[in-house]
Amino acid sequence: MKVVIPVAGVGSKLRPHTHTQPKSLVPVADNTILGHIVERLVQAGVQDYVFIIGYLGDKVESYVRQKYPGINAEFIVQEPREGLGHALWIARESYRYEDSVLIMLGDNIVEADLPAIIALPKSVLGVKKVAKPSLFGVTEVGMDEYITKLVEKPKIPKSNFALVGLYKIMQPEKLVRSLEHIITENVRTHNEYHLTDALMHMIRQGEKMVTWNVDNWFDCGRKETLLEANAKLLSQPRFREKDYSDLYPGNIIIPPVSIGANCNITHSIIGPNVAIGENATISRSSLSNSIIGAYSELQNAVMHDSIIGSDASFKGLSHSLNIGDSTEINFAQ
Repeated sequence: MKVVIPVAGVGSKLRPHTHTQPKSLVPVADNTILGHIVERLVQAGVQDYVFIIGYLGDKVESYVRQKYPGINAEFIVQEPREGLGHALWIARESYRYEDSVLIMLGDNIVEADLPAIIALPKSVLGVKKVAKPSLFGVTEVGMDEYITKLVEKPKIPKSNFALVGLYKIMQPEKLVRSLEHIITENVRTHNEYHLTDALMHMIRQGEKMVTWNVDNWFDCGRKETLLEANAKLLSQPRFREKDYSDLYPGNIIIPPVSIGANCNITHSIIGPNVAIGENATISRSSLSNSIIGAYSELQNAVMHDSIIGSDASFKGLSHSLNIGDSTEINFAQ
């Protein structure tokens, strides 16, 4: 099985973090977004990878080659960036002659039975029931359980099962021909070439596809959803049961948290739902529901629902007060 992972996007909704870092390398829990994706694939036995890179693509390539030297990795540059369908069209020669191909988006962490999906002799699209399907590509399924329609961000959704960025396609040559159709006929949705439109063309040509309800889906494309993904990933037992009291005496650690190697933490309250990168320095601070990047320094900080990039520095205020009777001081305004 060969997997194609598009990671060419700019990540404008995660700025300012993506000014200097590809979206796929933004940290969440104890890893990067891309690290979570690749490690799940490695555990499923996948060894052949195609990364479609663009914005800050050299950082993605350097990260993959350094952290995962044992995989077979190919890097293809998408320029210009005109949507997911265009990205897969650019990379078509890397997978078109395979028996099947797995496509996983580089800004979505999906928890599913990947070996079972890979083994299924059908084209499979991962889905999850959502409250606002108009924000996503959605699937409609017939009585025979095969997909009848795919629509990208419909104004009036007829289904609430959203595509989660996991696609297993049998006979990839058929996908390439459908991608060629949308490119040559200039079939665009929201001014981009979408994979959804190519898949819908395949269905019209008689291709049978089924849905697979994934266990968990973490859309990491915005600050709010990234922090939500961080909290859900940290809810796993290995984080909830980790005891940091011996490593960081004199602090209050409220699980679940993840603290990277070689951190210096003093006189602070950490947690819950806090992920701290390696070599961070934190003193006299209170942190909850936040992501703190590697090599960052926080002093006198009170933070919640925050994302602090790598190698950042924040020093808050420390007060010495002499307050008389019947006095009110409010720093919140």
